[in-house]
Amino acid sequence: MKIAVPTENGMVFQHFGHTAQFTIYETENGSIVSSQVVPTAGHGHGALVLLLAAHGVDTLLCGGIGGGAQMALAEAGIRLCGGVQGEADAAVAAFLAGTLSYDPDVHCDHHDHTHGEGGHGCGEHSCGGHSCHN
Repeated sequence: MKIAVPTENGMVFQHFGHTAQFTIYETENGSIVSSQVVPTAGHGHGALVLLLAAHGVDTLLCGGIGGGAQMALAEAGIRLCGGVQGEADAAVAAFLAGTLSYDPDVHCDHHDHTHGEGGHGCGEHSCGGHSCHN
């Protein structure tokens, strides 16, 4: 499995469409076997999804993400766990262990101001069993 995380200084970067790089983790049997940093060259969310697909990514852990990017990820068959915060390595380890806290209703209001105040009434959920948005 390949897991991508938009990162800055080892932390989960909170604005998917503005990330300068992804850390892509290769995993096997529930463990990280390698990781590489891939620059994005400042492309928008559509090109970012294509970049992830070109690298064989099947799961994205991220902070904030807009609706257009969510749809593009779904069309590319890339699973999404949004609303993730903290250290990228720790987030991937928690995902692999089935204990990652994420927000299944994450929405980056920066891109679309018609969806309310940005608050999420559902709170945090556990990403047990790797059942994030598909």
